[in-house]
Amino acid sequence: MPSTEASTDTGTGPGTSPHEAVEDTLDLRLSDELVTLLGSGGPGGSDVSGGSCGRNAASAPPGGPTTGDLLDTPARWGPVATAAGVFQLVPVHMERDLALISGWMNDPAVAAFWHLAGAPERTEAHVRPQLDGDGRTLPCLGVLDGVPMSYWELYRADLDPLARHYPARPHDTGIHLLLGGVANRGRGVGTVLLRAVADLVLDHRPRCARVVAEPDLRNTPSVAAFLGAGFRFAAEVDLPDKRAALMVRDRALRDLL
Repeated sequence: MPSTEASTDTGTGPGTSPHEAVEDTLDLRLSDELVTLLGSGGPGGSDVSGGSCGRNAASAPPGGPTTGDLLDTPARWGPVATAAGVFQLVPVHMERDLALISGWMNDPAVAAFWHLAGAPERTEAHVRPQLDGDGRTLPCLGVLDGVPMSYWELYRADLDPLARHYPARPHDTGIHLLLGGVANRGRGVGTVLLRAVADLVLDHRPRCARVVAEPDLRNTPSVAAFLGAGFRFAAEVDLPDKRAALMVRDRALRDLL
C-alpha cells in the first residue's frame, strides 16, 4: 500500500494513545456509496504494483466507471495560497505526466516505500487503473508556483480495502503523497502541503469528517510531517505490505491542531 512516503520532512505535534484514538472511531456506518459498491462486487481486493490496496479497474461496477463523483471533483478545487507558494492539485494525464512520475518513482528515497522503481510501464500499471476505475481514487500532480513537484493520490478510504483494517466512517478521505524533488524535502514543504490538501478536502467535501493516511511506521520523517500538519496518531495498523501509522485529521479539531 504505497502511501505518503519518500522523505517528506520533519515536524512535531501532539500524539494520542492508540486505545483512545481508536475508541472514538467505533461508530461504523455504511454509506450509500459503500452499500452500492458492495452490491456490485465491492472494492477490489487484489493489489496493484507496489501493494496499493486494490485500486484497480476490476473493482468498478459492471459497465465501466460510475458517473457519480465520489471525491467531489478535486479538479475544480482551484489553487490555494500556502507558506510555500501557490499550490494546486491537477489530475494526472497519463500521456503528459508518466515520464515525470516514473522518474520520481526511481528516486531511491521514493522507491524504498513506493516500490515502483523500474520502467515507466511499472508506474503506468499502478496509476492507470486508478484513472480508469470507478472514481474512488484520483491521482494528481501537486503544482507549486506553476511547477509540478509532487504526486498525490486522493481516495475514499471508506470504499477502499484500507477500511478492512480500521473502523472507517462514511466519506473518510485518504491521502498518499510523495515529494518529487530533493530540494523540497527536509525543509517543511511536506508539512505545509499536507495541511493545505487536508484543508482542501475538508473545505470541498462537507460530508467528510476525517482525512486519513497510513505512512509506513519506518518512515519517521513522513509521520512527523503529518503530525506537524495537524494529524493525530490514531493507531498502528498491520497492512498487507507494511506496518503503518494510522494518521487522522479530524474536522472537529482542525482549528486546534
